[in-house]
Amino acid sequence: MAIQRHDSKAVELHDRLRGKIEITNRVEITSEEDLSLVYTPGVAEVCKEIEHDQDRLNDLTARGSMIGVVTDGTAVLGLGDIGPKAAMPVMEGKCMLFKAFSGLNAFPICLDEKDPEKLIQIVKAMAPSFAGINLEDISAPRCFEIEARLKEELDIPVFHDDQHGTAIVVLAGLLNALKLTERKKESTKVVINGAGAAGISIARLLLSAGFMNITLVSLEGVVAKEEAWLNSSQQEIACWTNHENVRGTLDDVITDADVFIGVSAPNALRPLQVKRMAPRAIVFALANPVPEIYPNDAKRAGAEIIATGRSDFPNQVNNLLAFPGIFKGAVRSGASDITVEMKVAAAEAIAGLIPEEKLTPSYIIPGSLETHTAEAVARAVEDRALNQKGGAEDGSS
Repeated sequence: MAIQRHDSKAVELHDRLRGKIEITNRVEITSEEDLSLVYTPGVAEVCKEIEHDQDRLNDLTARGSMIGVVTDGTAVLGLGDIGPKAAMPVMEGKCMLFKAFSGLNAFPICLDEKDPEKLIQIVKAMAPSFAGINLEDISAPRCFEIEARLKEELDIPVFHDDQHGTAIVVLAGLLNALKLTERKKESTKVVINGAGAAGISIARLLLSAGFMNITLVSLEGVVAKEEAWLNSSQQEIACWTNHENVRGTLDDVITDADVFIGVSAPNALRPLQVKRMAPRAIVFALANPVPEIYPNDAKRAGAEIIATGRSDFPNQVNNLLAFPGIFKGAVRSGASDITVEMKVAAAEAIAGLIPEEKLTPSYIIPGSLETHTAEAVARAVEDRALNQKGGAEDGSS
């Protein structure tokens, strides 16, 4: 699909504002005393306080509420590798969402560096300025290595939202969809079309949440052990999925599937394939802007519950439901990592925002702009983080 260049409203807005975010002061500087307190000479005492006790850094500076939104511009939205400069409007927008929905300050960092090792070292060098790092729009499979290394080598939360944000909201919607269709996680057959960052992360989180029958499909075919084309991340997930080691294409694994999750390409799922799925099928067609199958087509073919990545259809899977609350809870709890257990807790919190008696096929996921979602997610993440911290302390004593 050709990139549209005529959205004049968006261009006009950005041109008029010359950027969507700004830094504002919390203290007015109207006198010499004000100046001496916020800068020299008074600020020297604050520096010495932090030098003496580095745990005071978050108490005495904005660092405790500052998130670094980091990209190299290699996988921006549906635009691909457009580079770090062209990625800046998206990173600014992400920073706006952090502020609006979690109250956290965020700063866009667009790096002109594609080498994973160099990018890792740059982010590590910047880490003293931030309470958390949100990795954004970094291409697979590089994103897996970059996140894994940073999580291991930094003492602040690191979260690649393209992987985990999508996975968390998918899990939330799926938990509610299973309630409506009276299915159990352990026996539900899930087919994930797309074996990049999002698809693999969804599979990992579903496995952690108790799903047992998952098969992934890539452009090259079904992800199966010993396929020559698998990258390292696909090789790893192949050990935990596709237990019958089926080879072939989507058409070879879609029969009797309870759930289809698409993070792939437009029109990848055909109505005839939906008809071959199990009764009361669940279809999450998340390609944007054109889904794997349009909701009306999926419904006519027999699907009972359909979700997309679009705001003009019911059940939008939007990362906005996840990342503001996840970072808010992680930062508030003092967590040094965002664990799988915290991600599952976030998904359960999102799902739980819709009372069971209000669930319908067109309402399994809360609306993206429901502002109370972030706080509900933050509480769940904070509670899980504190429980894990308490358990670790008990175990080490």
